[in-house]
Amino acid sequence: MTYKITEYSKNQASKYGVKITVSSNPKKKIDVYKDGKKLASIGDINYKDYGTYLEENGKKYAEARRRLYRIRHKGENNWSLKILW
Repeated sequence: MTYKITEYSKNQASKYGVKITVSSNPKKKIDVYKDGKKLASIGDINYKDYGTYLEENGKKYAEARRRLYRIRHKGENNWSLKILW
């Protein structure tokens, strides 16, 4: 199963000045690059993210899932939070 990068993730990557591609790691969703250097592989392929929920279930449901994700990951500052959520 390959991951389709959502418009939300593309917009977030642009906002932070990084480039994203579908991950070369089959267990991850996205590889994050800056200045040609790989910074991270993010997103477990087995779980959905904000952009996916937004496309499949609408804004209200996606916002509820985002709120719960951010509660679980409070205090973290990582690329998954910035690009996927």
